[in-house]
Amino acid sequence: MPLRIIHLEDSPVDAVLLRSLLESEGIECAVRRVETRMQFEAALEEAGIDLILSDFTLPSFDGLSALKIAREKCPGVPFIFVSGTIGEEAAIDSLKEGAVDYVLKDRWSRLPAAVRRAMREAQERAERRRVEEELRQGEELFRKIMENVDDLVTVQDVEGHRVFTSSSYRHVLGDPAALVGTDAFAEIHPEDKERIQRIFGETVATGVGQRAEYRFLLRDGTICYIESQGSVIRDKDGKVTNVVVVSRDVTERKRVERELIVAEAKFRALVEQAIVGNYIIQEGTLVYVNPRMAEILGETPEQIISREFLDLIVDEDRPIAARNLEERLRGQVLRAPYELRMRRKDSRLIHVEVHGVLTEYAGRPAILGTLLDITEKKRLEEKFLRAQRMESIGALAGGIAHDLNNVLAPVLMAAELLQDELSSEMGRNMLETIRASANRGGDMVKQILSFATGASGEPVVIQLRHLIKDMAKLVQDTFPRSIQVESRVSNDLQPILGDATQLHQVLLNLCVNARDAMPQGGTLLIQADNVILENISVRGREGPPSGPFVLLTVSDTGTGIPAELLDKIFETAFTTKAPGKGTGLGLSTVTNIVQKHGGFVEVSSEVGKGTRFKVYLPATAQAEQESAQAQPSELPAGKGEQILVVDDELALLEMTKETLKTYGYRVWAAGNGAEALLLYQQHRDEIAAVITDAMMPVMDGPVLIRTLRNLDPDVKIICVSGLASEHKLAQIEKSQVRSFITKPFTRATLLTTLREVITSN
Repeated sequence: MPLRIIHLEDSPVDAVLLRSLLESEGIECAVRRVETRMQFEAALEEAGIDLILSDFTLPSFDGLSALKIAREKCPGVPFIFVSGTIGEEAAIDSLKEGAVDYVLKDRWSRLPAAVRRAMREAQERAERRRVEEELRQGEELFRKIMENVDDLVTVQDVEGHRVFTSSSYRHVLGDPAALVGTDAFAEIHPEDKERIQRIFGETVATGVGQRAEYRFLLRDGTICYIESQGSVIRDKDGKVTNVVVVSRDVTERKRVERELIVAEAKFRALVEQAIVGNYIIQEGTLVYVNPRMAEILGETPEQIISREFLDLIVDEDRPIAARNLEERLRGQVLRAPYELRMRRKDSRLIHVEVHGVLTEYAGRPAILGTLLDITEKKRLEEKFLRAQRMESIGALAGGIAHDLNNVLAPVLMAAELLQDELSSEMGRNMLETIRASANRGGDMVKQILSFATGASGEPVVIQLRHLIKDMAKLVQDTFPRSIQVESRVSNDLQPILGDATQLHQVLLNLCVNARDAMPQGGTLLIQADNVILENISVRGREGPPSGPFVLLTVSDTGTGIPAELLDKIFETAFTTKAPGKGTGLGLSTVTNIVQKHGGFVEVSSEVGKGTRFKVYLPATAQAEQESAQAQPSELPAGKGEQILVVDDELALLEMTKETLKTYGYRVWAAGNGAEALLLYQQHRDEIAAVITDAMMPVMDGPVLIRTLRNLDPDVKIICVSGLASEHKLAQIEKSQVRSFITKPFTRATLLTTLREVITSN
């Protein structure tokens, strides 16, 4: 495939010469010559560009400007200057700005080699990024697996020191992080230590892992029984470098075994009153069952005794039961209880948990087992799995919120900077709209984080009239024309205390549901009135509500909801919509938000006539507050101090840099922690403060902060993050950072915080 090249050149002769030279050197290429900035920017929008060649001086454009544009639009595409006028100093500057090479027109012969080298380096960078991304994904997968396994997993070096410990160790030996680097044999019971060290040595020497049981002797004197299996990790030369040990706490299992042995003499007296089923099997036949097991199966003990145990189990699960019986009869170490499905006498299917041990009964080997009816437990597990899916949605929302904050931050700062530059009233109004929209986006991000983490912001006084007005305009502009939107708000509507963004979501969800209920059109009415409640009965609410409330009503003239579904519509994930048309989260979200605001929701509906949702929110006696705080008339400016700004988001990095320069600071900019560390080492005496993002590639914020502290304990650091959960980082590192800023932030926040940090002792 030919090399796709953009050639920024005003001389057609030089362009023809360049193409001929490349083709004569065996470089197959498709060259597009452009002369003006407009043509150049249009060419950069095309996909598949491999190389940019540019003259340094043009009649209406210049090469350095072209280089800057190319770095912004196509950062991965190599850029080479081909010019007859570029000087040595300008050439060096161009290389610093991102050009990969420069070729003088009186030395055309250098061009093919420069092109080949640039393409080779670009391919190497792309391959390196691919490998790094695969490594990152692999590490992330490993981390997630380790965070969610119950088994105890540790990686040890050949000397027996821990180099990794899974989070599950927290329940046995305490903080997993504190275990890294410690002796893996330190907690083993003295009577077991020599044996386990010998087994470990054999594993390292032979490369063959072994299973072993031993005891931990904990600091409080208690004993924990452990079952472990080891496997080796080898380097590329086949040498064993580490041993992975997967263990399980079998203390409870050991306790059960001991109790069964001790209680054997009193077995019948105890099991007759047991609340779990007990049985004894010899040669596959039930020779004893207690009353509880008979009750679970819907029969009498006499009807069950002498029957084959496997005959009570459904066909699909019989192989599992047969294998477990065989393992126990062979005397294998008892594993965790296993689950089976059985059929009662009345044909009802039940789920049971079976636990058995090898013992002796009437002088012959037998299986002594317990049987627990877990049918209800399985039903509850299904509900729990649905709750876990909701947690996954919350995690996804947190990731989206982080990215949105990074997008909104430069928009907000750019709008503020441009407002100072524009003189026309229309321009300033448009930028104010952009700034307000970015702020609104930031509020929405906070709501996403609230959903993801369960956190909530400080409530403020809100007048619902404004929210209803905005919502009515939004739905009027976006809903089908066949839907007529009306709003009625009481003139003396009382304010409420809450979160405007969350209440906006309540209105939006109810309006969208109303729209979906009117596919052929109809009327959507949004209404708000003052009401006084006196000890009314509300289902699902503790105590009858009383006092002044604001009643928000959203009604439609749509298809209505069948009476049998009214009690289910607020359940999480319940939906009557076709797959792909709804998640069932809207009304459950509405309920959660309203309940957090101290209110409740009622619904009434009639099939074919429509639905009415009533949202009751407690009114407040506090005076209404302004929706936005006034910005200070004068923002604190710098006095030429040098600031190091670190962020992997290029747009935010540039806007922060421009803002600080506009207000009297000199700025060093770095795209990651490693680059920032190099700059600080070179200019540490001149840098007055460091502003760093918390989440970055190569070297993230926490690592950079600790490293800077090691270099200079007095360095002044401001930490920036787009995730609310990073407040925990601020608490952990509170002795290492002077302040913390959450994205998106205004220039007032940035400048005020920076000034306070610089002037602090």
